[in-house]
Amino acid sequence: MLPFSTIEEATTFLGRNLTVAETLWFNYSAKKSDYYLFCHNILFLFLIFSVVPLPFVFVEMMRSLGFDKYKIQPKVSLSLSEMFRCYKDVMWMFVLVVGPLQLVSYPSIKMIGIRTGLPLPSVWEILAQLAVYFMVEDYTNYWIHRFLHVKWGYEKIHWVHHEYTAPIGFAAPYAHWLEVLILGIPSFLGPAIVPGHMITFWLWIALRQIEAIETHSGYDFPWTPTRFIPFYGGADYHDYHHYVGGQSQSNFASVFTYCDYIYGTDKGYRYHKKVLRKLKEESRIDGAQNGGSYYVPTQDLKSE
Repeated sequence: MLPFSTIEEATTFLGRNLTVAETLWFNYSAKKSDYYLFCHNILFLFLIFSVVPLPFVFVEMMRSLGFDKYKIQPKVSLSLSEMFRCYKDVMWMFVLVVGPLQLVSYPSIKMIGIRTGLPLPSVWEILAQLAVYFMVEDYTNYWIHRFLHVKWGYEKIHWVHHEYTAPIGFAAPYAHWLEVLILGIPSFLGPAIVPGHMITFWLWIALRQIEAIETHSGYDFPWTPTRFIPFYGGADYHDYHHYVGGQSQSNFASVFTYCDYIYGTDKGYRYHKKVLRKLKEESRIDGAQNGGSYYVPTQDLKSE
């Protein structure tokens, strides 16, 4: 809750007029508690989990209209009922784990210094903090993900997320309840290291989940804006990790590719892409067509 009852008081405190964004924020948040503002995350996550995957559902249903060439694993097709079943499972996890976790984690948000007052951060401050959050989350998530692929971690926890060897957008948050809790740690570390405004925190949670849905979409579109982000993995990169499955020792990073490159856990993927390029070239020479499927007739792709 803001410590001002009027815009005039806020203007006096800042020593200047409020910007348009600050005026809108004041009108919306002045009489709302910080806890209430923090709990907006629950609504945002529900909307993101429910709405953002829908375009990919449409594309999956309309593959015959020309979308099939963008499908990363074109031999795999899911029905509408199968995708809806995944959504229902995610919603159960949302109600039983994600929502309650948001409700009880507010003290930690206050402890690290997430603020709700004025002035609002500048666009550049928001972008800089988001960049830190993504980098911190990506690095810590990489090592947790590697732990989840050791025998115990995979058999007890991570196997649930890998039920979808050809992932779909709804499957991004589909995981064992303990994995949901564990992977909340990397998401929290960035804001803990560089605390910002509640608006920045909202954006961070929203953008991270939207990115995860795009990464799990199963489609590699040439017009995706994330293609222009340096070292960004994307759907094709993470799809390979799901295709290889429990025996995967490749592509552990959640967002970027630099950790896999530095620690040598992208060798299987790079070898796989090399084989695909060779097969495509041979097919072109033979006058055949190759759909870019992961179903390459060699077990080496899974063992690298």
